[in-house]
Amino acid sequence: MKMAAVCSPLRVCRGILKEIRSAKGSGYRLSPVYQYVLQQFRRNQVTGAQLCRAQMESLHAAVSYRCLLSSTRLHLRLHLQYHARGEHTPQQAAALVGLRMPNQPGGKGWET
Repeated sequence: MKMAAVCSPLRVCRGILKEIRSAKGSGYRLSPVYQYVLQQFRRNQVTGAQLCRAQMESLHAAVSYRCLLSSTRLHLRLHLQYHARGEHTPQQAAALVGLRMPNQPGGKGWET
């Protein structure tokens, strides 16, 4: 994620709208969230000759909001993937994190 000073407002707006589209589905353009985001970006537009502190503050807030949306989406995906669905055997738990259990032919290994 880039800092607000080097991100263009259009890129941030598109990123937020992309996250809204992935959360809401095909009817995202009719949602109040979509309308509000577009309204706020249009309201805080400034020409290239102006330096507006409020625009920079709103851009920083937009970058933070985009980060929140994408982090929430990724957290939900990880939660659905790794959330416990009952008890796991030690072999299943090891495979879940990418490990393998050692083979113990003929016994546990500590008997003589």
